[in-house]
Amino acid sequence: MQKPLRHRLKNGLRVIMIPQPEALTATAMVTVEAGSKYETKEINGLSHFLEHMVFKGTQKRPTALEITSELDGLGAQYNAFTSQESTSYFAKVKKDNFGEILDVVSDMYVDPIFAQAEIEKERGVIVQELNMYEDTPMRKVQDIFMQAVYGDQPAGWDIGGRKEVIQKLTRDDFTAYRKKHYLPQATIVTLSGKFDPKRALKDVERHFSVLAPGVKGKKPAVKDSQAKPKELVRFKDVDQSHIVMGFRAFDARDERKYALQLAAEILGGGMSSRLFQKIREELGAAYYVRCEPDLYTDHGLIQMSAGLDHEKIEVAIKAALEEFSRLKSEKVDAKDLKKAKEHFIGELFLSLEGSDDIAGFYAGAELLGLPLQTPEALAKKVNAITAAEVQKVAKQVFTDRNLNLAVIGPFKAGRSFLPLLKI
Repeated sequence: MQKPLRHRLKNGLRVIMIPQPEALTATAMVTVEAGSKYETKEINGLSHFLEHMVFKGTQKRPTALEITSELDGLGAQYNAFTSQESTSYFAKVKKDNFGEILDVVSDMYVDPIFAQAEIEKERGVIVQELNMYEDTPMRKVQDIFMQAVYGDQPAGWDIGGRKEVIQKLTRDDFTAYRKKHYLPQATIVTLSGKFDPKRALKDVERHFSVLAPGVKGKKPAVKDSQAKPKELVRFKDVDQSHIVMGFRAFDARDERKYALQLAAEILGGGMSSRLFQKIREELGAAYYVRCEPDLYTDHGLIQMSAGLDHEKIEVAIKAALEEFSRLKSEKVDAKDLKKAKEHFIGELFLSLEGSDDIAGFYAGAELLGLPLQTPEALAKKVNAITAAEVQKVAKQVFTDRNLNLAVIGPFKAGRSFLPLLKI
C-alpha cells in the first residue's frame, strides 16, 4: 500500500488521503478529538448523544430522512462511532459516487441544526441503547472493567453516559460542547479508495474551510496509579459469567507496544493461543476467550475476556494468571513467536481490505499522534521483535499492582475474587 498523502488546511484541519487506483469503493471519514474523556460528570454521554444528533438534520438537509434517503440512494454504507478520545463519521460508496458522499458527510459535520424536537425524541433512543448494553453482559463487562481500573474519572465512565444525565442535556449543551471541541485544528478528514486526490482536496477545502479555529477544550490527564489488585463484581442473573481481567500498561506512543501486542497474540490471539487452549479446550469452561491490548494517548491496558461456566470461574481465573505468569518466567519459543507474528500481521492485512477500514486505520494513527506508517512498515516492526523483548514487557506489565478484574454473574453481595489475584 502506498504511503498516505497528508495536507493541512489554513484553518488547521488535517487531510489524509490514501488513493487506491484499483479499488471499487471510496470512503470519506471525519474524525474529531472529542470523546467521553473530554466531558464532565454533568454532561457525561454528550459526545455520544451529539454523534446521534449530527444525523438528524442540517440547514441544507433539514431532516434525518433527507440525509439517510440521499445516502441510501447512493448505495452507501454509513455510520458513526464515539470512543473515549474521538468521534468519527463516515460513508463508503461505490467509486462513482465519492463526491456526493463527501458533500453529505461534510454537511453533517459542519452544519447540524440540533432541532429541539429531535433532541427530545433521541433521548429515548439513547436510553434504549444503554438498556441494550445492560442486557448484553459480554459488552457491559468491558465498561465495568474500565470503572474498576480508573474509578470516578472520565476514563472510568461509560461512553454512553448515564440515563439521568441524558434526560437533562439541553440544546445549549450541544452547541457549547461543539463550539469547544469541533474545531478545525482538532478535525481529521480521511479519504481512501478510488478518487482523484487533486479534486478531492479542493472539495475538502471548499467544504471545511468555513470552520473557524478556536480555543480547543482539553481532556484531563488520566490518574493512572495503583498499588494492589482491584476488582468490581456486578450481580446479574445470567446463564454465563463474564469477566475481563487485565493489567495497566502504557500509552500508544510507547515502542514496547509491539512486544505487548505479540504477548497478547500468544495469550489470546486465535484458537491455538494459550488461553483459548487452556480455558476452553482443556477446562471446557468457556466459549469465547480472547486477549488484546487497549492503548490510548496517555494510558493503556492489556486485557483478557471470557464468558465462563459459573462453577469454573475460579479455576479459569487461576489458569489465566498462570499463563500470564508463564510469559514472565519463560521465553516463548521461536515457533510460537513466529506464529504470533504471522497471526497478527495476517489479521491486520485482512482487516484492511475495505476503503473504510483503511480510512479508520490512518485516522486512528493520526489521532494518537503516531507516524502514518503503512501496514507493511508496521509488519516489519512487529517481525523485528524478539522473544527477549516479549518476556521483558511481560515482566514489566504483568504485576500484582497492575492487575484488575471485572465480573458480571449471579454472585451475591460480598463475593470476592481478590484472593485469586496474584501473579
